[in-house]
Amino acid sequence: MDVATTAGLEELDSRRLENYQRITDRSFVFAGAGILLPAMVITIVEHFDGKNNAVWTVPAAVGAALLAFWFYVRLVRAGLGGGASRRELALAGAATVPAALMMFVHPVWAAVPIGMASAVALSPMTRRGLVVLSVGTGVVTGVLATLAARYLYDGDRPFRWYLGVLLIVVLTAVAGAVVFVNRYQRRMWELHQQAHSAREALARVAVTEERMRFSRDLHDLLGHSLSLIAVKSELAIRMADADPERAKAEMADVRRAARDSLREVRAAVRGYRAVELDAELAGVRAVLEAAGVRCEATVPPADLPADVRAVLAWVIREGATNIIKHSEARRCEITLSLYGGSVVLEMSNDGARVASVEADGLGLAASAAADGPGSGLAGLSERIEVVGGTFAAGPQGRDGFLLRAVVPMPRGDVAGAAEAAGTAGAAETVDPDGTSKASGASGVTT
Repeated sequence: MDVATTAGLEELDSRRLENYQRITDRSFVFAGAGILLPAMVITIVEHFDGKNNAVWTVPAAVGAALLAFWFYVRLVRAGLGGGASRRELALAGAATVPAALMMFVHPVWAAVPIGMASAVALSPMTRRGLVVLSVGTGVVTGVLATLAARYLYDGDRPFRWYLGVLLIVVLTAVAGAVVFVNRYQRRMWELHQQAHSAREALARVAVTEERMRFSRDLHDLLGHSLSLIAVKSELAIRMADADPERAKAEMADVRRAARDSLREVRAAVRGYRAVELDAELAGVRAVLEAAGVRCEATVPPADLPADVRAVLAWVIREGATNIIKHSEARRCEITLSLYGGSVVLEMSNDGARVASVEADGLGLAASAAADGPGSGLAGLSERIEVVGGTFAAGPQGRDGFLLRAVVPMPRGDVAGAAEAAGTAGAAETVDPDGTSKASGASGVTT
């Protein structure tokens, strides 16, 4: 099982943005099809029923629908991509004319100009421009619908003028509502883009700050030592002929300074490579929350030895990776408590995809039978056995999964850790069967 990396999380975030973009684009395409297809189908059906006797009705309906849909899709994608050009807007308006004239065949075609206006609204526009677009579309569509209604249904009864006014008002209101909904959906898409860009910017800032911190630490570690080595070396060169013993002593100081610097650099590198428990808990919670998993974690007992904290941090990292890769969890609980001179870590989640896969004596959750068991949990078992601890992982309940690690503490650190945990009031006692019982105030952070 591979540990989640920053590059992997960035790739996951990029895939999520691409998926949302596809969903947004398809929703608009399906909306356009939902507007045009009923008009085209109704017109064709009425033609074959004998209500529309003109030979041009069917090809006109099909051509107008396809032409309008083509420009509708272009407007949608241009609007979501930054905005349509004036040329595209003009061509879309020209394509809307034949579709609007189809209202003289059937009134259902009145929906087409409104749909095209909603696509135009996806491009950047001022509030005044949106109002003009909505009112203009409603008035023009209402006038054409009124004329079409008089042409189709006047007959022996005169068409009342106030019906035309009512039709204009209704269509204007509908156009305004559709434009508002599309602008709102475009705003949601912009927020997703901004959130993605913000996460990328924060990641770059974090990397830059870490590089600056590392450079400052290296400067502090090596600046003085290298300056001392340079001065001592120059002094030894000048004293080599006049006072060989003094030159030898200076070179001995150079060798000692170089060794001290090397030792300090190695210690610093080990510190950077070490996995810290508190930082790992915070990072795991952030990653799980970003993946849609609610994570609850207790505060670790105080004054734990460094080697114990490092082992527990590795267990938490590997367990979180296991949850992300091989489960569909929605909730995860991480508990750290003292029991019988040992630290007990339990990680449970509610989304195991399969019951278990037996491997090396451990029940491992796998994403699919073809994938087989991962090696991460087995590696954790070996890591914990090195420090004399025990490790187990397997299904819990109907669809849960429990990872449990028991790490013994050195004898000299047991009393101090227990006293600190009791003072903090956040420790728990864990029975040998794995049941946790709170012995003080809860230390759960959510």
